[in-house]
Amino acid sequence: MAKVDLKAKPYYLDEEAIQWVEDTIAGMTLDEKIGQLFVNMGSARTEEYLTEVLEKYKFGAVRYNPGTAEEVYEQNRILQENSKIPLLIAANTESGGNGASKDGTEIGCEIKIGATGDEKYAYELGRVSGIEAAAVGCNWSFAPITDINRSWRNPIISSRTFGDDPDRVLAMSKAYMKGFMESNMICAMKHFPGDGLDERDQHLSNSVNHYSCAEWDATFGKVYSGMIEAGVHSVMAGHIMQPAYQKHFNPQMKDQDTMPASLSKELLTDLLRGKLGFNGLIVTDASHMVGMTAMLRRRDILPTAIAAGCDLFLFFNDPDEDFAYMKAGYESGVITEERMQDALRRILGLKAYLGLHKKAKTEIMPPKEGMSVIGSQEFKAIAREVSDQAITLVKNIGDSPLPICPQKHRRILLVPQAVTNPIATILSGGKSKKPPVEYLKEKLEAEGFTVTIYESMMDKLEKLPPEEAGKMMMNAYAGKSPITSITDNYDLIIQVAHVVNMFGTVQRISWKLSKGTPDIPWYVHELPTIFVSLSCPFHLADVPQVKTYINTYDKNEHTLDALVEKLLGRSEFKGIDPVDSFCGLPDTRW
Repeated sequence: MAKVDLKAKPYYLDEEAIQWVEDTIAGMTLDEKIGQLFVNMGSARTEEYLTEVLEKYKFGAVRYNPGTAEEVYEQNRILQENSKIPLLIAANTESGGNGASKDGTEIGCEIKIGATGDEKYAYELGRVSGIEAAAVGCNWSFAPITDINRSWRNPIISSRTFGDDPDRVLAMSKAYMKGFMESNMICAMKHFPGDGLDERDQHLSNSVNHYSCAEWDATFGKVYSGMIEAGVHSVMAGHIMQPAYQKHFNPQMKDQDTMPASLSKELLTDLLRGKLGFNGLIVTDASHMVGMTAMLRRRDILPTAIAAGCDLFLFFNDPDEDFAYMKAGYESGVITEERMQDALRRILGLKAYLGLHKKAKTEIMPPKEGMSVIGSQEFKAIAREVSDQAITLVKNIGDSPLPICPQKHRRILLVPQAVTNPIATILSGGKSKKPPVEYLKEKLEAEGFTVTIYESMMDKLEKLPPEEAGKMMMNAYAGKSPITSITDNYDLIIQVAHVVNMFGTVQRISWKLSKGTPDIPWYVHELPTIFVSLSCPFHLADVPQVKTYINTYDKNEHTLDALVEKLLGRSEFKGIDPVDSFCGLPDTRW
């Protein structure tokens, strides 16, 4: 087993810092050592709760639920002032500082950054994320996402990747890390050994990276090697299998013994630490995901993850149970003394790298007035610039309606295709921004268009008593409306899709009850039609017939502002397609 070298990359510790690591370990009780292996997800922010769980479980790191900057700052202050050993406090700044606090700046998801084609925006994403996360007392981020999107059917990373090209993914990941580290922060790239091939989501099922060793080396391996060389401090082990490399290091292994990386010694110790030479810290992905929980009994999962090479275990299920399972795994020898010591050195080594060991407990948090930078006009301007640069005109063939104008297209029908995100609504306190079609309606009407938002048959049915709804359905399926009901009333139809994956197995358009109605854009030869996707870049698979297709990558108001400018021809479409938005299907190009 490769032992950590605290003098080498990515720690670079001097003798004094190394001595702090060794002395701290030597002075720890067994329970304190076990506690250091856990990343806690707090269920409350009260001082009573935080001090109680710190005392009871002695965890080494934290990742928390979303909150305002004030709430997160106060939580982190309580944690750092009451923890015997300074904490790693993580955020999920994949898209910007909004991953650290609700009022942080969303610069743009990674696919949007990839669509700019410019590494400087990846750097800005990291820089802004680092500044805003540091301001509330975070020191670690579960980003950048270094996955490579090679499957348009993958529902979980369709917008959470810089693209399908390893060179672009590596360049932008390095740029993100450079910007983030300027705030004395560290990154955890994810999700090793790489998502983007399987169409399944490891939150919900098994997920497999099926590349051969040679294919993996040329793609995902290239990204991981490049990031390790650039000095990344930590790696998140995904619940993703990589059978080729597991069998490479364990030729006698049976197929049924294939494990996700988070539980595989072959992938973590032999491939990541051995072949790739990674000297830093490994953290598991969240331990409630089915890609992990369905592999073994819970009591076996915890020690197996550490024995395989993970140093930190992400989230308790039941804290008392999990703590006992981990401790039993150490006492039974599943986690050897050597592996325990190595994990603790890596955890404390990162804390020393951050300089936490040199500060009094009351000095770890930054000055509270530093939070004034969060959500600054400077950062919002960067987000607007990214929107202008990223919006992509993927397909525009035939008799294009672009640019649109009131003289030719005065009467517009907006047809929404949306899958709601109840979790986001709950976390925002039930307050959600204006639906994007309503915002677009207002913007277009201000430009002189007459705009109607289409109400689907399903929307109408839900408002009716069952008996009336049944009659309406029967009438709809008995005959279709005349074509002139559309062509005589509208000059342009714009389909607007906002379909996000929220614990779903696919990220496809879910057509509502439709028979000749405008829900499905069958009318591309009857009326000028534009299809706009506000999230998933792969909807051409479901609407191959449309001749004008645009990806905006999110539904933020400044994004919609930029979209309208481009629809009107006042701004060029500048985005490049960072993935194959045609989904490898020839008919999507016609």
